[in-house]
Amino acid sequence: MEFGGLLIFGGERGYLVIVATIAAKMISGSCFSRLIVLFIIFILIPNSSQLQSSQAWTLLRIRRLLNYPSVLSNWNSYTNICELEQNPSVTVVCYEESITQLHIIGNESSSPLPASFSIKSLFTTIARLPNLKVLSLRSLGLWGHLPGKISHLSALEIVNMSSNFLYGVIPQQISSLENLQTLVLDHNMFSGQVPDWLSSLPLLTFLSLENNNLTGRLPDSLSKLKTLRMLVLSSNRLSGNVPDLRPLTNLQELRLEDNRLGPQFPSLGNRLVSLTLQKNRFTGSLPSEVASYFLLQRLDISLNRFVGPFLPSLLTLPYIQYLNISGNRFTGMLYENMSCSEGLESADLSANLLTGNIPVCLISNHDNKVVLYSDNCLVTKIQSQHPYAYCQNQALAVGILPHEQKKTLASNPIYLTGLIGGIILSVIVVCLVIFFAIRRVNAKRANERSPRRLIEHASYGYSSKLLADARYISVTKKLGALGVPAYRSFSLEELEAATNNFATSAFMGEGSHGHELYKGSLKDGSLAVIRCLKLHRGQNSQNYNRHIEIISKLRHRHLVCALGHCFDYYTDDSSISRVFLIFEYVPNGTLRSSISAESATDTQSAEGVAGQKLNWTQRIAAAIGVARGIQFLHAGVIPGLFANNLKTTNILLDQNLVTKISSYNLPVFSENVKNEVAPGSSLDGSKDERTKHLDKVDIYDFGVILLEIISGRVITFQHEIEMVEDELRASITTEDDGAPRRSIVDPVFPRVTCDESLKTVIDICIRCLSMDPMERPSIEDVLWNLQFASQVHDGWKQSSTSSDEPPLNEPHM
Repeated sequence: MEFGGLLIFGGERGYLVIVATIAAKMISGSCFSRLIVLFIIFILIPNSSQLQSSQAWTLLRIRRLLNYPSVLSNWNSYTNICELEQNPSVTVVCYEESITQLHIIGNESSSPLPASFSIKSLFTTIARLPNLKVLSLRSLGLWGHLPGKISHLSALEIVNMSSNFLYGVIPQQISSLENLQTLVLDHNMFSGQVPDWLSSLPLLTFLSLENNNLTGRLPDSLSKLKTLRMLVLSSNRLSGNVPDLRPLTNLQELRLEDNRLGPQFPSLGNRLVSLTLQKNRFTGSLPSEVASYFLLQRLDISLNRFVGPFLPSLLTLPYIQYLNISGNRFTGMLYENMSCSEGLESADLSANLLTGNIPVCLISNHDNKVVLYSDNCLVTKIQSQHPYAYCQNQALAVGILPHEQKKTLASNPIYLTGLIGGIILSVIVVCLVIFFAIRRVNAKRANERSPRRLIEHASYGYSSKLLADARYISVTKKLGALGVPAYRSFSLEELEAATNNFATSAFMGEGSHGHELYKGSLKDGSLAVIRCLKLHRGQNSQNYNRHIEIISKLRHRHLVCALGHCFDYYTDDSSISRVFLIFEYVPNGTLRSSISAESATDTQSAEGVAGQKLNWTQRIAAAIGVARGIQFLHAGVIPGLFANNLKTTNILLDQNLVTKISSYNLPVFSENVKNEVAPGSSLDGSKDERTKHLDKVDIYDFGVILLEIISGRVITFQHEIEMVEDELRASITTEDDGAPRRSIVDPVFPRVTCDESLKTVIDICIRCLSMDPMERPSIEDVLWNLQFASQVHDGWKQSSTSSDEPPLNEPHM
């Protein structure tokens, strides 16, 4: 609009311009006089309207970059943003007509980020709000490196970027935010170490970096954060001892659970209100200083390696509400008349070595109180307990006696004399036993050279109790991703370049979920497999960001790991049209191609082991690798992944013959396949049965894999499984030299395999194939048996090699 030679933009300021122009025309005199009048009037006009327009433009720009929230679509550049109603997805707070707080929170109905999204552009736009003190961008699916431009927002006091896909190191430019008091970067994919420069934030009171990929030791500079009140570093891969945090006199909450910290218990101040050290590697006894944390309300030190006497004073801390010491090796005797704090609402003492009676104060009637104390040696029939001797033996095994018994025995001179004499006598007896044992072994070697004789004695060396106790295996997260690049997002252009615009020559076939497979070469020259899943219009695409977050954390030595993802969108409504998942390329073909001459067509072509077979040692190692991969899928992620369509054509071998599960039950593909519990598998009974025992479905399928490993045959149909299983079942009941078993196994190794090892693998294979899911073993039981079979076979080979007869060598690749 043009009025009186001036361009009028509208809004409050536009109307004032009209008034000023009319007044100027009413004044007689020169043109210069009119300009003077206009200038005076403009000085009297406040600039808040202009400021509002600029800030509204910034918010509209943010809305276009995020494609969210929709409430901003009704704004224009003259909307009074400081007088808007509060909204669950966006909150804007102003002070003196300037935006000081910006909260944008995503939800399940959030639109996906545009394909052209750039986090650098986002922060360039946000930097136009120089007075911003609070910035909260949560659950928006943001990806990329957190830009250093965040330092341009020098007034920031609170930053919350949780539940996104930010990766790389935390930028050092944050250290220049001198007013920063709260920094929350939870549930992202940041890597590297906890920054040393955090100590340069003089006002920092709340630091939370939970659930990222941070590694290494904690920096000693943390002790310089004098104002820190809450420190949360849980669910990372941090290791080593915790630095001395006693200088942090204001620290009230410390959460370090689910890391690899230890072995020393951290040195802390006594003003803590909440301390969580669950699932780490702390060892030794609990320091008595913990009983002086009089403000403590929550203490969780479960699932560590603590030993020594339990501190009863923990039950009487004046403000204690939650106590968890489960999964350690604490000893000591509990008494019925022990005291407890009135505010104690939950106590977990289970899986320790405690004896005596459960205190009445813990089991007294209280509707809201939760008390667990199973797997100790307490005198009670309510929760399962071990015999008293079990706790005594276990305490002696780790060099610990109950505190009361230790004190009594140490002061008894008769006991000390007997102990010294017993030690001397034991040493003499042990020396004699060793001497005669060596002579006996040498005599037997001179008379008989049969390897079977060594196997018989090896099996007698393990008592039933030792075999039972040894089944406790914890390797779920110890084998992380080795040599796999960090997870990241890919652009569609990168994938087109890697596959020559998805050329026919790059096409590898279709997966079990109907997705297309392409082989591509990335920018760094590495090969990758690209899975493309096409979505139909109307499908719920909002869940895919959550699925991607789960997939990004599936990093394990025995899984084919995802390197990244890419979303392609429909141009008209910005909904997801295609999901691309980029996986590492595993070159040496399938397990079936390495154990069977009749190998089926593989999804990835075999490049390194074609025509050659694995020997028995390599086959056991391959089976152990698959079992560890299954264990991670079941227990290493939450929620666990079951019914993973396990078969030898879906197990790949890398250049070091390490087995990797390729077609596991990825949630992004399960979302696309309805009414299907275990895609691609039909070897284990009805659908209802598979739905009820999903963890046992993988055990059955693993049993079929063991059948192929043992027999070297391709097994596809149910009647083939039953036939080979019957043969193995008949062979394992024989009492002869194992000839029937050797007639069934792969002819590649009929005479060079330890019979005890073979029998162990056959036995666990048959148990896996039980038609009753409840009778199938756990994956931990399977893993232990395979490891035992491997150790027995290795010992047998060493004994064979050390004999005078020339050893029978296994065929190697």
